[in-house]
Amino acid sequence: MTPSHGTAQTHYTRILSIAGSDSGGGAGIQADLKTFAALGCFGMTAITAITAQNTCGVTAIHEVSPAILRDQIDAVVQDIGTDAVKIGMLHSREMVQTVAQAIDRHQLSPVVLDPVMVATSGAVLIDQDAIRVLVQELFPRVTVITPNLDEAALLAGFAITSTTDMARAAQVLLDCGARAALIKGGHLSGDVVFDLLMTDHSQPLWFESPRIASRNTHGTGCTLSSAIAAWLALGTPLEQAVEQARNFVRQALEAGAHVTTGRGSGPLNHGFAPVMMRVSAALTLPIC
Repeated sequence: MTPSHGTAQTHYTRILSIAGSDSGGGAGIQADLKTFAALGCFGMTAITAITAQNTCGVTAIHEVSPAILRDQIDAVVQDIGTDAVKIGMLHSREMVQTVAQAIDRHQLSPVVLDPVMVATSGAVLIDQDAIRVLVQELFPRVTVITPNLDEAALLAGFAITSTTDMARAAQVLLDCGARAALIKGGHLSGDVVFDLLMTDHSQPLWFESPRIASRNTHGTGCTLSSAIAAWLALGTPLEQAVEQARNFVRQALEAGAHVTTGRGSGPLNHGFAPVMMRVSAALTLPIC
């Protein structure tokens, strides 16, 4: 075949979610895809587990095999490519290692890790061996980790009951190899919600906002980490990506606060103000 000089092409802003499926549609892969679409990005998935759940809780979890997870990631990245990655629920040591190997194999970046470890009921969803490997294998490979207070406490090894504890925990996570940690303080009591972003190269950055009264908070963490990934994919610096993502979550919470979905904790309103799919600047690619 005669060599080609290529052709000018464009592509959507592409984000891969590596996470579990929520049959109720409020969290996990489903929340990720809704967030990507609302922010004008093209979402793709590599499913780590299938859950049976609704607004009242999780009744069953079935983990896919590491081989199937690997094949999903490879299929997406080798053909479509990705501008950012969001990682959610990883149950086992083997799944963590599969994702770490994929990050290296495809040089994936930026990557947002939402370490889903503790259910709303307080049940721990990941064993100690998997936690150890998560810290060793993924912390140094990702752009930012986004634990809530229960997850940060599990990782740091002490209870977090104040903003002082949040700062201590964030430093522990950086000492464990994380490049940046966003500690989400929504589980603290009070009328103001505090979140803390700490990196290994800048001063701590506190975000605060009035608490929104709503029972519809299912999937808030998934939505926030996905929104951060979306803004990073669009070229936004980390600090501004976190701020933009927090604004999106707050507006989605407010828009869905008075809607009844199910009998428990309902979802956010991800579609309160969707934007058109964003297309990148021209990219020169060879013709097959």
